Amino acid sequence: MAEQTKTRLPYVFDLNLGSSMANIALPVIASLLLCSTLWVLPQPLILLFIPLLIPATLAVFRFPVWVCLGFILFSFFRLHEAIPVLNPLKIPQLLALASFTVLGWHIFISNQIKIYWSRQLSLFAIFFIMVCVGAVFATDRAAAFANIKDTYIKIAIMVCAIAWLIRRPADFSLASALIILAGIIIGCIAISNKLNGIGLVEGTRVTIGRDIGSMIGDPNDLALVLTFPLSFAASMLFTSKNSVAKRLLATLAYATIAWAIICTQSRGGLLGLTAVTGVLMWCSIKNKAIVIGIGSLIFVILIAVAGISNRASGGANEDGIDESAMGRIYAWQAAISMATHHPITGVGINNFYANYFFHSPHWDGKNHAVHSTWFQILAETGFVGLSLFISLLVGAFKLALRSLRRIDLATHLDSSLKVMARALLSGLVGFCVSGTFLTQGFIWPLYILMALTIALDHYLNSLNLSHDGQAIKDSGMNPAT
Repeated sequence: MAEQTKTRLPYVFDLNLGSSMANIALPVIASLLLCSTLWVLPQPLILLFIPLLIPATLAVFRFPVWVCLGFILFSFFRLHEAIPVLNPLKIPQLLALASFTVLGWHIFISNQIKIYWSRQLSLFAIFFIMVCVGAVFATDRAAAFANIKDTYIKIAIMVCAIAWLIRRPADFSLASALIILAGIIIGCIAISNKLNGIGLVEGTRVTIGRDIGSMIGDPNDLALVLTFPLSFAASMLFTSKNSVAKRLLATLAYATIAWAIICTQSRGGLLGLTAVTGVLMWCSIKNKAIVIGIGSLIFVILIAVAGISNRASGGANEDGIDESAMGRIYAWQAAISMATHHPITGVGINNFYANYFFHSPHWDGKNHAVHSTWFQILAETGFVGLSLFISLLVGAFKLALRSLRRIDLATHLDSSLKVMARALLSGLVGFCVSGTFLTQGFIWPLYILMALTIALDHYLNSLNLSHDGQAIKDSGMNPAT
């Protein structure tokens, strides 16, 4: 009976209350979690909701997958900034506390999370150490360590959390669904802002939360955030095994997110949109000449529909190489100069902006962002860091391709696995293409994709699925659960 319950409720973790250690630790940890809630939200009225907080705390321990995915989505999509009414609730901070607490509980006390290691995790650990070493030698140590403390260490922890928590098809399905849902929410808000003329940059480019200094208050950053869920929506749309209802929902999600990306008028975003769609068409359509023709036509249409020629910067009204493109070229030259002067460690994470004046061949009175993931990594971590970063990306590609090949050959596996594998592959391609023109070296997209590729590969290995996908030996697991 217990085994049936686990199959029916795949996200539920046991609390392992049979052990004396668990009986002692759970009340203590729950009390600390409640106290932390009061510390994050110092409102006396919170005391009135303590009867509700107690079952909520137990739910946090029982559903760690939901908690960790919620933390990642709020941190990356900035949902609390896109929906201002949520901002005072400090949801990301509360989810961070809950995530780290339940991870510790299920790793060290209940033993529900089984820790494993892989070559890809080792590469990431080495890269993370290099980033921390670079922060020690950064030109602005305060800015470097602030970025690590506020963002990058959370990303590092969540890479391991995703790899260890997502362990069955139902988990992969949940992750895909929540990512698509978050994309729809952000896409709808972006479209609404565009239609109502709210927070527009240069008069035409949409943003969200610009008045409160949100990360998605920049149209390029908003485009990069939207490109991430686009790969999952497109993968669900192009996977024929899915039900009609799922594919209709995926169509709606794809259309919404694509429209929102068009509203940003970001060239990097449009390239990412085209790359994601092109990869999935390549996997689904046998005639590759048709794919190339359709992809080229779609990109031309997108540029026309987005109205990039009407942009105040980088539009058709500028002669020769436009100001936006020249700004990128100057920034990339500055990045090369930084890496040349600091080849081992770079100038340090989050230090490109502060060092722009000293390394740019062109000074127009203000510092500029790098507008390229590759040059950001080069400038801030040096040539060694860039080599490790490329190794990370190549490793993720290999895992994604291997998983997709094995799933394609083992046709009896759950369709959610194919959706995930295709989304990961197209998402990585979209990252490489859009990342050439957008700065995303130390934020969530690549690391979520990488963690999911590790989790998917580990799951397929746990089934004793051969690399050619031809046979699944008896491993005591049901592939459909």
